[in-house]
Amino acid sequence: MNKNLGIIRTEIIRILNENGKIRGTELAKRVIEKVGNEKMVYREISALVEAGEIEKKIHSKSHIEYELINLSESVNSQLKNIHKEIEIVFKEIANFEIVGKEEKFSFQERLRSVIHIIHIVQSTDGVMRLLLYYPAFKKDKMFSQINRKINDCWQSIMSTITHQPEDNFLNEILANLRILQFNSKNVN
Repeated sequence: MNKNLGIIRTEIIRILNENGKIRGTELAKRVIEKVGNEKMVYREISALVEAGEIEKKIHSKSHIEYELINLSESVNSQLKNIHKEIEIVFKEIANFEIVGKEEKFSFQERLRSVIHIIHIVQSTDGVMRLLLYYPAFKKDKMFSQINRKINDCWQSIMSTITHQPEDNFLNEILANLRILQFNSKNVN
């Protein structure tokens, strides 16, 4: 059974390589002629779409097209979007200190702003850690640039925190970042 799935997958990719874009019914028909049954072919097409190897474009209910994804372009464009986001956050951190002094933000406003920035950087950092396990992402030159910029963001955040006038600012941030606080009543 596994051997058949591999053959079906190879045939789908071969047909897409030859034709570029192709209608879903035509793709399935051509693959079924060579190998497999209809159910296995459609299941494999769906698996390739979910894996990000082929792209599914729905024009209408009866007109669905498939084509191979140029993985290097797709990876690079996704990383460029992440890089733009982290650049914006880095500038926001840099401007926080300047605007905070000019506007004289209250303790709570500064606390909320820093926590918001931390959440954004944590989220981006988490995405990058997940992408680390995909060789296509890891090989792209943007990958290391983004990771360096994330490290710069963390350093700027810490610098911002240490330059706040209140001694307990870091403690307040840590207290507000804690999602789960375990005590003996929470343990089963």
